[in-house]
Amino acid sequence: MLIKTDQTTSNPSIEMTPMIDMVFLLLIFFLVATTFHQSEREMQIALPFASSSGPISVSLREIIINVRDQGEIVVAGRTITEEDLGSLIREAIAINPEQKVTIRGDRNARYAYIAAVLDLCKLGGVQEPYLDTVPTP
Repeated sequence: MLIKTDQTTSNPSIEMTPMIDMVFLLLIFFLVATTFHQSEREMQIALPFASSSGPISVSLREIIINVRDQGEIVVAGRTITEEDLGSLIREAIAINPEQKVTIRGDRNARYAYIAAVLDLCKLGGVQEPYLDTVPTP
């Protein structure tokens, strides 16, 4: 007499659904983080060359001021006036006296435009504004 047993052999398997979900979540996170990181760097500004320039880094709560070749001042993707820039800097210094400011002037911009922004930074209380450049090719 044959006795049948209900033992079924099953092969161990790995569930792929949670792993695929995590990969998609990580992909979305990195895409969003990269988009926010590049928002200030995508301005159509050709920076001047300098042999001592280093890699561009973004500090936490750093104000990045872009000066276009025609003298327009752009902060956080918006064109602002000199008066608005002065009040923005004064408010930032009132909150944080060690506020960092980076000025990115187009290499074709007249230096008078950049000097005006530097003057506004100094009048607002910024101790050491940083002029951004790119390495010499």
